[in-house]
Amino acid sequence: MSDYHQPVLLSEVIDFLALTPPGVLVDATFGGGGHARALARANGEHRVVGIDRDPDARANAGDLEVLEGDFGDLDDLLDSSGIGEISGALFDLGISSHHVDEAERGFSFHSEGPLDMRMDSTQDLTAADVINTYSESDLARLIRTYGEESQAKRIARAIVAARPIETTTELAGVIAGAMPAALRRSGHPARKTFQAIRIAVNNELESVRRGVDAAIGRLGVGGRCAVISYHSLEDRIVKRRFADGAAGCDCPPELPVCACGRDPELRLVTRKPVMARDEEVEANPRARSARLRVAERARAA
Repeated sequence: MSDYHQPVLLSEVIDFLALTPPGVLVDATFGGGGHARALARANGEHRVVGIDRDPDARANAGDLEVLEGDFGDLDDLLDSSGIGEISGALFDLGISSHHVDEAERGFSFHSEGPLDMRMDSTQDLTAADVINTYSESDLARLIRTYGEESQAKRIARAIVAARPIETTTELAGVIAGAMPAALRRSGHPARKTFQAIRIAVNNELESVRRGVDAAIGRLGVGGRCAVISYHSLEDRIVKRRFADGAAGCDCPPELPVCACGRDPELRLVTRKPVMARDEEVEANPRARSARLRVAERARAA
């Protein structure tokens, strides 16, 4: 599976999830199946179930059980498979090496391909639709919000002026041409804009919110939710959800004693995100930006 995608923080994921109570472990972002296979080997008392909307990923499932769909629909997908409470859930967010390496999927700004970027090739919205039909103001807002790109207005203006744009390398060239010379020397100038378009095409942040919340709601006591994020937008969603769940009393501070009786829903297993070790980053540069957070169900729902 390493040719399809090399799983990041693999030993750390195993350490955090392998000893959860017997039951169902959900790999909500199955991809190449590296995490799922390792989890299945680590504990024979776990039934490992994957989720993926990418047909290429499901084709690599082998003997593992993989549900077809978006992990944001985790509740519906598990309901349809007769799965209730779970022992753990893993989300490895972002895109796999396979997506970047396959130029025809349109994710890479290095290789020429169509403006696609769909995780699920059956959905209607593509990157070409976003690039060639969105208004300049909507493009600028999207690039600024999802790409955290300071030059969003300049890039949006250049894209609209260059329409129609048909390929990834053509788009990357337009973006590079819109950037000030000083910024073109700091990493690839198209990286943040491509990230923003990909997030918009696949509605990724909403899927993260819904999927992580659904997984937490399914956890039994002692069950754990582990999330690997690659940029601040994803990590912020996860950090806030875990912090909210780990908060106890929410009474107004002026009350002398607690009136709500609220016990924390979660226990933070990782107070700070776990980062990849130097040797892993050297072997797999994608791991450099990975941030792993883990929370454990502290009480029954």
